[in-house]
Amino acid sequence: MSVPAAFIGVVLIWATTPLAIKWSSESAGFLFGVTSRMLLGVFVCLVLVALMSRRICWHRKAFQTYLAAGLGIWGAMSCVYWASQYIPSGLISVLFGLTPIVTALLAAIWLGERALTPGRLLGIGFGIGGLSLIFGQSLALGSNALLGVGGVFASVLIHSTSAVWVKRIGSSLHPLETTTGALLIAVPLFLVTWGILDAEIPTTITPRSAWAILYLALFGSALGFILYYYVLHQVQASRVALITLITPVLALLLGQVANDEVLSPRVWIGSCVILMGLACFEWGDQWRRLRTA
Repeated sequence: MSVPAAFIGVVLIWATTPLAIKWSSESAGFLFGVTSRMLLGVFVCLVLVALMSRRICWHRKAFQTYLAAGLGIWGAMSCVYWASQYIPSGLISVLFGLTPIVTALLAAIWLGERALTPGRLLGIGFGIGGLSLIFGQSLALGSNALLGVGGVFASVLIHSTSAVWVKRIGSSLHPLETTTGALLIAVPLFLVTWGILDAEIPTTITPRSAWAILYLALFGSALGFILYYYVLHQVQASRVALITLITPVLALLLGQVANDEVLSPRVWIGSCVILMGLACFEWGDQWRRLRTA
């Protein structure tokens, strides 16, 4: 597989996922949207496992990995689908871009990794500043917008915790096995959640919602993970980090063009500050060393 093609594929999938999440919930409800996506997604993954003649391991470390990843998928996706009812899709992508910062902080606490370098501290400061601007705008827009921002941030926290937990376990599973095992854990949880809180099958689903669910199942839940892990193994981590800088910009533009989403100047400024923070977080120390060399 071409590495540049895989990289572009990840960028496009991640940039379009927030809008697809929003569309998938329009006529079906957010719980039905996420549950049906995960059901289709685990089916696709099982088919891929069979076609690739792989098997799902269930030894202790493998099960712990599936549990950590599956709980992360269930918690993070539930929060972000719920939040998508209240805020624009582009803003979801920007806020989810904080994941590297939150993950690094948790890794420093939980794994003892060195994360609080001067460049990273500057990046964290920018990230907090941008988030404060967006929270301030959400307060002005009302409680629903604030709930949406809070929901996405909760999703980021759960996703980052899951990632650090998986890294702490340290299993050497194939990405497809990890994704499939995680979905086998997450899908029953989604079904139970949907059964308790909703349990209604929509009588009418618009074509846009149906296609969005199918797109998320095929690309967001299966192909996107496979391409991401492939890129992660083939190129430097600093280049992979470019994904979190490119996708929010594309998602913001896509939301405006395809979904008529209007963002205030304050939200745009806050988004730019967050992206500056991500850049400083990833490359700030390198820039500082180059200047002093």
